[in-house]
Amino acid sequence: MKKTALILLVFPIALFSCSKGGDSTTTTPVTPPVVVTEATIAYGIDIDPGAGNIYAALGATQTINVNLSSALPKAGVQIDVSTKKDSDATVVSSSSTSTTSATNTVSIENLQPGVLCTTTITITSKTTASNSVVKSFKIARK
Repeated sequence: MKKTALILLVFPIALFSCSKGGDSTTTTPVTPPVVVTEATIAYGIDIDPGAGNIYAALGATQTINVNLSSALPKAGVQIDVSTKKDSDATVVSSSSTSTTSATNTVSIENLQPGVLCTTTITITSKTTASNSVVKSFKIARK
């Protein structure tokens, strides 16, 4: 009887202390999220006189074609145009346009004869504020 009690005591302990072995939990690697980087904004304008030159406007209003040559951000861009007198930095004309088009027409208004001004065009991504480019040029009405 002692043998039977000893076997009944040892058998369950031996049974539960054995494992199947080889079972390990496998972790599925986590795929990092895909980060889409916007293309750096690049553009040209049709009336750019070049560095150090002055564009001669023929009237009080001058239209500018802004052509975006880079891929447009999905949410579009903001085009800000500001023209200030060189003599005292007062604002002559200012406009802002949101667009998803690569070709845009903007206007400079209130140009006065013989007054030298600087026009600054800033284009900023509506998705990523740090994706921005600025160009400036001199303009004067004849």
